[in-house]
Amino acid sequence: MNDELALIDSNLLSYVFDKSEPDKCRICGELVADCWKRRRDFAVSIQNLSEFYVVVTKKISNPMPEKVAKRFIELMIDFHGWHIINYSARTIKSAIDINTKYGIHYWDALLAATMRENDVYCVYTENEDDFGKIPWLKTVNPFT
Repeated sequence: MNDELALIDSNLLSYVFDKSEPDKCRICGELVADCWKRRRDFAVSIQNLSEFYVVVTKKISNPMPEKVAKRFIELMIDFHGWHIINYSARTIKSAIDINTKYGIHYWDALLAATMRENDVYCVYTENEDDFGKIPWLKTVNPFT
């Protein structure tokens, strides 16, 4: 198991179920499977779970039934390999500061602030443009 806990971003979770992107589906499926098989743990925020639900039930080419998406999220919440992190009112203040200082999208700033408050300093994401601007955050793009 890796020593460094990393957060897996919503876009990567969604690709697991997006058959229109077969290479991304396979790569992300392997990452998620590693967590389920206890080869490594991942963090995921409440924000990620909410974004994931919307994407897989509404936005991918073959949307998942809402009951199935809900059950998948419930399993993630209950499984010890997924570290569920949350944010507070204080996090929102920090997110606004990150948004202003680094010029990134607010929702990405909120995720970064949530990570920092939970001592998670690595994110697996496709969004290197925004997360890469934050000096204390390591970004890993599994597609490159």
